[in-house]
Amino acid sequence: MTCIDINAWLGAYPFRDIGENEPVDLLRAMARVGVDRAWISHLPAVFWQDPSAGNRTLFAAHDRYPQLVAVPAVHPGIPQWHEVVRQTVARGLPAVRCDPGSYGLAADGPEMRSLLACAAAHALVVICAVRFEDIRQRHPHDGSVDLTPAAVRSLIRSTPDARLLITHADREFVEQVHFGSTPGEAERILWDFCNIWGPPEDHLALLLTTVGAERFTLGTGTPLRLAEGAFARLDLLNPTTELRHALTGGNLSAFLAQRSA
Repeated sequence: MTCIDINAWLGAYPFRDIGENEPVDLLRAMARVGVDRAWISHLPAVFWQDPSAGNRTLFAAHDRYPQLVAVPAVHPGIPQWHEVVRQTVARGLPAVRCDPGSYGLAADGPEMRSLLACAAAHALVVICAVRFEDIRQRHPHDGSVDLTPAAVRSLIRSTPDARLLITHADREFVEQVHFGSTPGEAERILWDFCNIWGPPEDHLALLLTTVGAERFTLGTGTPLRLAEGAFARLDLLNPTTELRHALTGGNLSAFLAQRSA
């Protein structure tokens, strides 16, 4: 089974030093923990007025290193955003990302609803992060607004075929969305577990039981987080071979297969 990390980044972070973060640095981090393929986003572009300007960097990395899968950024509040979707489809990529709280958009506003409808029409997954930094360590100049559970529930209901991949959520966030959604809506949301605690709280083990192991997939948050953190949470579960495969690629494959179902 191919091990896939759906939450990795290239580029600098404007609010603290995260060291070198070029494709070769990410590939080294992947090799350390046994990741075969990583979905990559452009970190500085999250804070640009037009985040799509960073997509060229992603495409270049993807073209040179096939194990890095570009996730282009879309800002549905500016002109020409449909062109990013067109490029994504033309390249055969599985997903686009949008972080409305960094773009000054209402998380469940008309722009986001338009994006979800467009992505669903082209069988694309939309990736959103709940947050990048805990509020307690966030830089005063970082005006990003966290995604809310209510917004995620509203978005998934806005388009029947929409699919969301939500990163950096904690246990409470996942529970509020999952148990406030219909079974059909919940099946169209996949979560990474980079921000879900393992022992001694055992939040991840609890969610795998109550929400369902099939709703989660590997995301490390590299380099904002150490890639080893997500794998430590996984190892502390003492998972069966089947569960490890599901959480490191199997659930993602099944989720993507829904696009053509």
